[in-house]
Amino acid sequence: MNAAQHKPGSLERIQISAMRLRLQSLLRLLACAAAIAAVGANPLLAQGSQPEAMAALRAAVASEMQASRTDKSNWMYRDEDDTPEHNSTYNAIETPQGTLRRLIALDGRPLGPGADLDEMTRIRLFVHDSAAQAHARRNSQHDDAQASELLQMLPDAFLWRISSENAETITLDFKPNPAFDPPDTQSRVLGAMGGQLVIARNGNRIRTLRGRLLKEIVFGLALFGKLNAGGTFDVERRVVGDGRWQITETHVHIGGRALFFKSIGTQEDEVKTDWRPSTDPTLAAAAHTLGVE
Repeated sequence: MNAAQHKPGSLERIQISAMRLRLQSLLRLLACAAAIAAVGANPLLAQGSQPEAMAALRAAVASEMQASRTDKSNWMYRDEDDTPEHNSTYNAIETPQGTLRRLIALDGRPLGPGADLDEMTRIRLFVHDSAAQAHARRNSQHDDAQASELLQMLPDAFLWRISSENAETITLDFKPNPAFDPPDTQSRVLGAMGGQLVIARNGNRIRTLRGRLLKEIVFGLALFGKLNAGGTFDVERRVVGDGRWQITETHVHIGGRALFFKSIGTQEDEVKTDWRPSTDPTLAAAAHTLGVE
């Protein structure tokens, strides 16, 4: 379905509901923004950002760039995803072909025999469906591309300064740059955020990215909808083993109203625990590990 087929306001709803995935992609691709910030003198950037803050950001991003090039590790973990509809618990396994998840509990209760059979059938069909796998890869690539576009705007969209330091971390504050002119809906939302980025001194790795929507965002003179001020996101990264950093928590709480008073936005808390290295080379092997024959 393309944008022309959506009802008024639904495009914004889809963009915001996908924000969690883009935030994860944003952390993976933060290196792109730092390259822009580090090269040349950007007038917008130079006028408001603290040089010491930009130096800390560049050092962290250089470490993330190196890790992105060299860390090809895959992991298995427990994934708990809490939304207004359900609290879903999965066992997840990463492979070079992608990630496979098996739903094991819903709203705190193990799946019944019928639901469990349906879940195993879903996994079997996906493992043998090359078209579905290609679709999943395209979706991931699309999210990465959009995150990359947003990253290109970071040096201009925000002003950066060091807010605190201790023996373990450096915390950078960012706020909207009043000189930034957002070209589209996504960048309007991005440009209205303020927050913090926390850097771990040991290895110069990005530990936390959190922000808040500082003002209401109105679409189409409020005819198509709005996003409420105060919406938040928080992405947490930790060492999960062997010095490897992964996203361990994602919290997104952004709300508003669309045409005819329909709710838009996303309310989601995702926590990943019980990290272990994955050695499964294929999705079929991961399905076997998950108990799906």
